[in-house]
Amino acid sequence: MKFSENWLRRWTSPAIDSDALSHLLTMAGLEVEETEAAAPAFTGVVVAEVKEVVKHENADRLRVTKVDVGTGELVQIVCGAPNVAVGLKVPCALPGAVLPGDFKIKPTKMRGVESGGMLCSGKELGVPDEVDGLLVLPADAPVGVSIRDYLELDDTLFTLKITPNRADCLSIKGIAREVAALTGAPLAVEAIEPVAPSIDDTLPVRIDAPAACGRYLGRVIRGVNPAAPTPAWMRQRLERSGLRSISVLVDVTNYILLEQGQPMHAFDLAKIEGGIVVRMARDGETLVCLNEKEVTLAADTLVIADEGKALAIGGVMGGLESSVTDATVDIFLESAFFAPDAIAGRARALGFGSDSSFRFERGVDFDLARDAIERATRLIVDIAGGQAGPVTETLGQLPARNTVKVRTARVNKVLGLSLSGDEIAAIFARLGLTASANAEGFDVAAPSFRFDIEIEEDLIEEIARVFGYDAIPADAPRARLAMLPLPEHRLPREVVRRKLVARDFQEVVTYAFVEEKWEADFAGNANPVKLINPIASQMSVMRSSLVGGLVDVLSGNLARKQPRVRVFELARVFLKQEDGSVDQPERIAGLAWGPRQPEQWAAKAERVDFFDAKGDVEALLYPRVAEYARAGHPAFHPGRCASVALDGKVVGYVGELHPRWVQAYDLPSAPVLFELDLDVVLASELIRAKPVSKFQAVRRDLALVVDEEVGVAAMQASFRRVAPAIVTDIALFDVYRGKGVPEGKKSLAFGVKLQDASKTLTDEEIDAAIAALLAAVEADHGAALRL
Repeated sequence: MKFSENWLRRWTSPAIDSDALSHLLTMAGLEVEETEAAAPAFTGVVVAEVKEVVKHENADRLRVTKVDVGTGELVQIVCGAPNVAVGLKVPCALPGAVLPGDFKIKPTKMRGVESGGMLCSGKELGVPDEVDGLLVLPADAPVGVSIRDYLELDDTLFTLKITPNRADCLSIKGIAREVAALTGAPLAVEAIEPVAPSIDDTLPVRIDAPAACGRYLGRVIRGVNPAAPTPAWMRQRLERSGLRSISVLVDVTNYILLEQGQPMHAFDLAKIEGGIVVRMARDGETLVCLNEKEVTLAADTLVIADEGKALAIGGVMGGLESSVTDATVDIFLESAFFAPDAIAGRARALGFGSDSSFRFERGVDFDLARDAIERATRLIVDIAGGQAGPVTETLGQLPARNTVKVRTARVNKVLGLSLSGDEIAAIFARLGLTASANAEGFDVAAPSFRFDIEIEEDLIEEIARVFGYDAIPADAPRARLAMLPLPEHRLPREVVRRKLVARDFQEVVTYAFVEEKWEADFAGNANPVKLINPIASQMSVMRSSLVGGLVDVLSGNLARKQPRVRVFELARVFLKQEDGSVDQPERIAGLAWGPRQPEQWAAKAERVDFFDAKGDVEALLYPRVAEYARAGHPAFHPGRCASVALDGKVVGYVGELHPRWVQAYDLPSAPVLFELDLDVVLASELIRAKPVSKFQAVRRDLALVVDEEVGVAAMQASFRRVAPAIVTDIALFDVYRGKGVPEGKKSLAFGVKLQDASKTLTDEEIDAAIAALLAAVEADHGAALRL
């Protein structure tokens, strides 16, 4: 909503400047998005009347004029404007004037002729004007008066960001009402007197959709002059509100929209067949709108029609065929109330909106229509002439206004204040709310222009706004604080985050809404959770994996030439269950791409690989030891992917991105990733202290020949199952294939560390432990010592 401060101050003028008014409105919930001057700064420009015009003797395109600037003597000025003529009132910059752009005016000679000033165009003053040449002022403009005062150029234009619940502030009247309530300044509401009909002509009106149209008022006005000029004051207010002047009939309806907040429409009476019917559109019915766009109307669209055709889309836009033109002399003026539910969403479905639909879908005062049509009639008759008929009114279903109870104690508890009943009643009175006292507080009846007051909290908010949010004391909260238990068997999330940050990762946050293609590519999910109303077409489903978001982050970083990327995310995923419910577990995922270490002179650049990601997973799960097995996953390389299992249960995956997705998402090389269930990562085993042995450890190496398909993890699981307490570590240190090892076999060499905390081990104890290990892998995997 854009408006002129000068126009507002004709309704109410509190003793505060523009900046304070801006702050007041913003703090009251009417956010001031922008303020701007109505015209740039300039000085020394007055209203002048052209008294004489003669041709310049040395230039074909110049004229020598003599103008009256109110000093008692005519001033000679050379002018090149094509529209200069005797009798015109125009702006004149006198010597010493400074125009926009720091352009200074001084006496000069133009082709040998003295010129004592400059006649100005609107462009030279920074004032909107469609005329090519001088800015022509009305004939009654007083000569010698400052043009800034005459055109009210010392004005500030406010642009408000009105929230959907405050449709009552989408007009000068509504904003003035709000400012008066906030400041206590008097509200100068101009009384609207009914226009006495001078003819008896009417049109019959029938409402066939009473739930959508609660009130419809119409009036016939005959003999108007469509070519009558719109008054300068009205044209100025429209332009400063962001609307251009079109014609007197359209300008009047737009003016009422801005002043009163009531959308109106004028039909060409000669183009209406029979009477007016307010109904829902017929199946397949079409209409060419004022924007020259032809639309096919849905059955739930409200239309204003005559006996044969649709004339307008109710509350949205009029039709081109029935619109007023330069030849219109008889009009039918419409002022109606349309229910917000009947208008909401229709403009979006049609692909265009209007100032009318913007207001109707939020809620227009249903008691305003009569005042609006009387005010519009008066303006049309006074400006364009004509004879008005009586106002006809047809009623449908009007909204019911129920009283809302508000408790004084509840107000003070919520706001942290100690307001008395009289203070609350005074605030309600300033807001125009009718309040009657009861035992606990008040029964409040909201006026017809306040659609947003329905529950007690709405009234509490109104009290807070008028009292002033910044006036509410900022008392420190007082409460007992109890330390919450922090079980040792569960890690805080921050500890997990710090583990990854210590390993050179950076945390990212990505959208839970993702492309449906990501779900198919990275999760193999053909049935994701779909959004009914996505915020964007490419964000239509809920993610079931964090991998897609991390790959997208990598793509963004590569587009910005980042040489090394290590990111992780801790977030929720969404899994559709068979019964239709949605499971929402949390996961932690990481991605690494580029060199293993930042660029440096002391280390050769090596690219991260599977084992770097596996090391990150091991660090997250420490001190628990996971089992890794070759696995398949839609996101990962089929030969470079492993499942991560704890206690026999798969809790995640680690691997290199599938080559197909590396190519599809235009990545220069494959990143390595991991994704784990967060609950498993947060679950921690208690670390128990063990004595440090004073006795020397013993090492035995076992080279075991096994089938190619036997994995190291399976071997180590067998070792752990039978290892006696003196076996402190078993680590793989060599893999061999070749001479001495049969085809289809491989040699795995393990280093076994044995140590006792209380004594030196004997050969018998060592041999027994090694024998137990060999027996286990022989039984489980057919392993044999390599000879």
